[in-house]
Amino acid sequence: MTTDLETLLTALYVKIDDDIGGTRWMGRPPRLSDSELLCLAVAQSLLGHRSEARWLRFTRKRLSGMFPYLPQQSGYNKRLRAALPLVKRLIRELAMDSDLWFDNHWIVDSTPVPCGMSRPMVQRSNLAGWAGYGYCASHSRFFWGLRLYLVCTPTGMPMLWALANPKIGEREVLASMLEIDADLVAEREGILLISDEGFAGKAFEKDLAGQGIELLRPSRKREKARYGEPMLKKVRQLIESVNDTLKGQLDLEQHGGRTFEGVAIRVAQRILAMAAAIWHNRKTGAPITRSLIAYDS
Repeated sequence: MTTDLETLLTALYVKIDDDIGGTRWMGRPPRLSDSELLCLAVAQSLLGHRSEARWLRFTRKRLSGMFPYLPQQSGYNKRLRAALPLVKRLIRELAMDSDLWFDNHWIVDSTPVPCGMSRPMVQRSNLAGWAGYGYCASHSRFFWGLRLYLVCTPTGMPMLWALANPKIGEREVLASMLEIDADLVAEREGILLISDEGFAGKAFEKDLAGQGIELLRPSRKREKARYGEPMLKKVRQLIESVNDTLKGQLDLEQHGGRTFEGVAIRVAQRILAMAAAIWHNRKTGAPITRSLIAYDS
């Protein structure tokens, strides 16, 4: 089986129709189906089009055979924001449909999602109250926006994800994520969760142990070297490479969202694109699981 964008979108379309199927609409169904909408959103992220208006113009000219009907920009934006629950469900469905679903080694990290670059922008933004100021130690910079928390396998397949105000503690956000998806954790035995020292805390680790999760992290200053710490340098590279895929290839920081719904769907859209590529690469036996090169042209 060949590995290219058209093959990926065809397989994804069939997957959505088979697993999600049906219709969410009363009365006359829309001319652009939910399956086509999600495939269109994945293609937009993989091809690196940040502007929805430019993306629709490009699709009408280059991909009209795959998408015979396209709405106007406002209609596409409205449909996409309304499809956020569907996008979340599809991310989980893709993970469950791969052998990576049974991997009990998880990595967790948070990364900045800037939403504004100027003081006037921050004061006028509709995100005020949800977004906030934070600091990124990896790049030694302050930012205004959100943090994306991603729990994934070492290959990058998303298991859990969330957006949170950067002022909220990392342990608090992760604890909430695990609580919301308690069934997912309960059905697994012996989860090894790999993190950086930002998730350190005796009470937190005790709570994780009660859920059957062992935390593997670097030791902090004035703390004895922890078991398994020497292997964390290589694992840390895996975590950084997943973030690099989202930021460098899928333009996570250039999402362009200006409202709660806009930011949420644009971040989810990029996570879905990564999950779809990983899913398809595993199905086709591609040599590099998280490679997007075959789908960006």
